[in-house]
This record gives sequence, structure tokens and C-alpha cells, in this order.
Amino acid sequence: MTCPDDFGIALLNATPIIAQSLFAGAQGAIIDNWDEIRTAYQVARMGTVSGAADMLGVHHATVIRHIDALEGRLGVKLFQRHARGYTATEAGQDLLRVAQATDDQFSQLAGRIKGRGSEVSGELVVTSLATLSPLIVPLLADFQRQHSDVTVQFLTGDRLFRLEYGEAHVAIRAGAAPEQLDNVVQPFFKVEMAAYASRAYVEQHGMPEGPDFAGHRFVGPDREDSRAPFHVWMRANVPASAITFRASDLFSGEMAVIAGAGIGFFSTQDGDRHPDLVQVAPPRSDWMTELWLVTHVDLHRTTKVQTLLKYLKDRAKEGLT
Repeated sequence: MTCPDDFGIALLNATPIIAQSLFAGAQGAIIDNWDEIRTAYQVARMGTVSGAADMLGVHHATVIRHIDALEGRLGVKLFQRHARGYTATEAGQDLLRVAQATDDQFSQLAGRIKGRGSEVSGELVVTSLATLSPLIVPLLADFQRQHSDVTVQFLTGDRLFRLEYGEAHVAIRAGAAPEQLDNVVQPFFKVEMAAYASRAYVEQHGMPEGPDFAGHRFVGPDREDSRAPFHVWMRANVPASAITFRASDLFSGEMAVIAGAGIGFFSTQDGDRHPDLVQVAPPRSDWMTELWLVTHVDLHRTTKVQTLLKYLKDRAKEGLT
């Protein structure tokens, strides 16, 4: 996805011919002739006229006409024609970058507009961490059973999906309260975290005695800036030499614990129901993870978003059972 400034960046990085042609005739070339630019974009992506025609739902003759007209208007060849299809020239690659930035912005705008209806229907995009999937996915599935016209898209990843660009309707985030501008942030749920190890690990290394983890091995993050409360505790209380397995994301770290690599942290909801895990230290207040419901101000009051937020907060009051 791109941000609004990406169009300008793409334009500045274009060759002089493309930049001057598009900038000088911005209203004509970008707005009135967007169909031609979008066609060229798809030809560059697909590599063939027929592939672009299928993607756009038009006749292949329309694709050729758009390319010829655009090349004539810009005064430069955008593609090299050959037996296998079309290959973008340097100018064509520049146009591709500009067109992609514009196309992404239209997609983001469409996502934001879709969330403004008065019905609980259509696409509902929720984002969170993959490790929270066991907690969140059952909630979203139950919500969908109650609202059968909703299509749920659940996006996971360590990066923050940008609500201000329409990448998601609702984000469920962990840690300190998010502070992005124009976002509405509400407390959701506090997740109890405990230390776990696999049964195979306990058989080999034994159970920790009391709060002392001396002689034990830990699974931790591969970076020192993780703000997860249990990782903050680990940095302060566990020698670096005892963290013998490091993972770049929480999900991989959990898999390492299950595989017997060392002691790690799970929510009690996940850890206690996993057959191969043993709780080696009970939950502590300084390990607890707070979850937040985050929405962008533009979509916060829409019926669909408000209905989901109310459902999630009601389930949180019930302990998410």
C-alpha cells in the first residue's frame, strides 16, 4: 500500500519525459485519461495484452488502443513489443510506479467508503497480531454468525496496518495505548500471561523452583526493543546467555517453546489448553498484556464498526467466554 505522498514521490522519481508529461497535463493525463494509464499499468503487470484485457474485463483491441493513445500523448514508447508479449521500457517502468501509487490510493479510498454504509454487511477488515488469532478468530466467527451478510478479512502481521489509509476498519493492538493521530482508542481486554515449557523440556531440565529460573533456557525475541511486558521482564531478569533461542516474531517463538527449545510465554487461555505445554510459572501482573480497540475517526461511527466494537466489548465483559 502507498500513502498519499507516494504519488508525488513516484512522480519525482520518474524520467523527465514522463514527469513533465504527467505533471504538465495532470488534470488531463491523470483524471480524464485514467483508463489509459490503468490499462498501461495492467499491461506492465501482466506482460501481455490478453492478460491485461482479462484483468480489466475489456476487449484486447481496447487495450491496444489505450496503449497507442497514451504513447502518442506522452511522445515516448512505453513498451517493447515482442513475440512473448509486452516488456515495459524505462519510461514504462516509471509510468508503472506512478500508476501503482494512484491505483493504491483509489483502493484505499474505496475501502474507506465501503465502511460508511448503514447496514452491518459487506467487507469488514480487522487486523491484529498472529499470536492473538486463537483469541480473536472465534470472536469474529461468532460475530459473522450473527451477521451473515458480513465478509470478514482478518489481517495479521507485526507491522501496523494504517487505518488512516483504509487498510482496516478495526485494529486490535497489544501493549501501551496507541497514540496515532486521528485514531479512536478504547481498552478491550487484559490478557493474563504465564511462563510455559513443553513436557519434553520439563522432563529433560525439570521444573523451575519458585521464582528462580537459574539453569533454565528461554525463548526470546531477536531484538532488544520489544515492548511486550514479558519481554521487558525477561531483559531485566534473565541473563542474555540463558536466552538460547531467539525468534523474529511471537508466533515463531511460541512454536519454539512447543518444540522444546526453552521456556516462553503464552496467554493462559492458549497455554492451558495446549496438550504439550506445562505451566512452569503462574501469571504475574507485570507480564499481563493489555489489548486495545483502535479505529480511525472517519469510520468509527459507522454502523458496521460500532456493531463490531459493541460486540467485542460485551464479550470482554463476559471474560470472552
